[in-house]
Amino acid sequence: MQTKFIFVTGGVLSSLGKGITAASIGTLLKASGKSVGILKLDPYINVDPGTMSPLEHGEVFVTKDGAETDLDLGHYERFLNTSLTKANNFTTGKIYQSVIEKERKGEYLGKTIQVIPHITDEIKRRIYKAGEGKDILIVELGGTVGDIEGLPFLETIRQIKHELGSKNVMNIHVTLLPYIKAAGELKTKPTQHSVGELRRIGITPNMIILRSEQTIPKDIKKKIAYSCDVDIESVIEAVDAATIYRVPLNFLAQDILTPIEKQLELGELKPDISNWNDLVNKILNPSDSVKIAFVGKYLDLKESYKSLTEALIHAGANLDLKVEIVWVDSEELEEDGASKYLESVDGILVAGGFGKRGVEGKIEAIKYARENSIPYLGICLGMQLALIEFARNVAGIEDATSIEFDEDAKNPLIYLIDSFIDANGEHQVRTTTSPLGGTMRLGEYKCEVKEGSNLHKAYNSNIIYERHRHRYEANPKYRELLESKGLEVTGESNGLIEAIEVKEHPWFVGVQFHPEFTSRLQKPNPIILSFIKAAKELNG
Repeated sequence: MQTKFIFVTGGVLSSLGKGITAASIGTLLKASGKSVGILKLDPYINVDPGTMSPLEHGEVFVTKDGAETDLDLGHYERFLNTSLTKANNFTTGKIYQSVIEKERKGEYLGKTIQVIPHITDEIKRRIYKAGEGKDILIVELGGTVGDIEGLPFLETIRQIKHELGSKNVMNIHVTLLPYIKAAGELKTKPTQHSVGELRRIGITPNMIILRSEQTIPKDIKKKIAYSCDVDIESVIEAVDAATIYRVPLNFLAQDILTPIEKQLELGELKPDISNWNDLVNKILNPSDSVKIAFVGKYLDLKESYKSLTEALIHAGANLDLKVEIVWVDSEELEEDGASKYLESVDGILVAGGFGKRGVEGKIEAIKYARENSIPYLGICLGMQLALIEFARNVAGIEDATSIEFDEDAKNPLIYLIDSFIDANGEHQVRTTTSPLGGTMRLGEYKCEVKEGSNLHKAYNSNIIYERHRHRYEANPKYRELLESKGLEVTGESNGLIEAIEVKEHPWFVGVQFHPEFTSRLQKPNPIILSFIKAAKELNG
């Protein structure tokens, strides 16, 4: 079976939505019965985004095998209702690292190592590997045509078309069609220049997708088709949508699959998109609403919580609810007190994060949720802080804290374990001086769930698998004391505490894992769904 390849590139500027475009096309092809794979190529030189600030790059998305990847992989998983691996994302840094390691081992037999063929061959090898066993592999190239970093990737794409033939390769170019308000016109010149740059490199796009703030007239589409040498049916508009999940439906309405099936000789494609359409309608026209306080510290860039905000949308859509997020800066809450920000909400969510800043504000929010019987979900750091809050205010350990905040803590409720078995079954060692990159518990782990707990009711299973991204663990030394005071450990993984609940509370759950990473529009994560349901039933 010959895998077909669709390459998605971007022009004019970044953040045009190439990831959503790729995921939307993948959704339609999968709904047509095709086996679809998806791959993100990142031209930056970091080996992975794991040590990059959320303010720099947005959220770090973690795959089930523990790879720290670009946030677009989250979109891919959410749209395609699938789980990806480290093979579905790689960077320039990873490519050069691999080639240099091979050179050091003498695998190139003394040859001079060059971008062509050695770098391009390594990129090609990884692309082909990602496409194995799939009918179609969609490959998104990050950045913008014209970037120096992206040139080896574009050269590889050009070579692949020669190797496989034009009927097995399709190039889709996403560009900006700006509206100049003073002139009252949509301007096509940036698109023409971008396509010209792409053709100069040796790639002719088969389809152009135009990002625009308004509907594009037919004469503008015709002008772009003629000037960029594509069929007019292959000029597709991507107008700003009320929800990203509307984009596949907008594409389908423009008959986007016809030029794709024609170019790749796929035969007639008939996607069954009815369930998707129903969920999108519930996002846009919900029957009711619920108000959730989202307590965090990276609020300047909400992209750093992308998977979690999307998971709330998934839960809302499946419950026919609008989840109204009330963003609460934990540092402001620390100064002004919890009631000012939290007295009118139906549920309180404390998300993951790193570092000491804003922690006391999060603890205040947790205390408010516990004392006022407001449904609470703590994720990763949100669970750890729930343990600290309970230890301080219920168990009487006033100086309870985490080694992350105080290395010399007398009562470290949260500590750093010296060794553990990672998601791949390999032994890892970590200390306070270990490098940040690669020393976290990453990826999917098995969790044993206590029967009768809210966690068990949500998943309806004694065993669950969820993903992690953290360095610090709950200290089992304090478990007996905390449980005697009304805290309950309801999830465990090889002796590590994975989930906690407060017995005398209607719905108070903390989880060490990141449930948002496995949430999909068509299959919301169970504990997040249960949280939203509880918030509505108890307070809504």
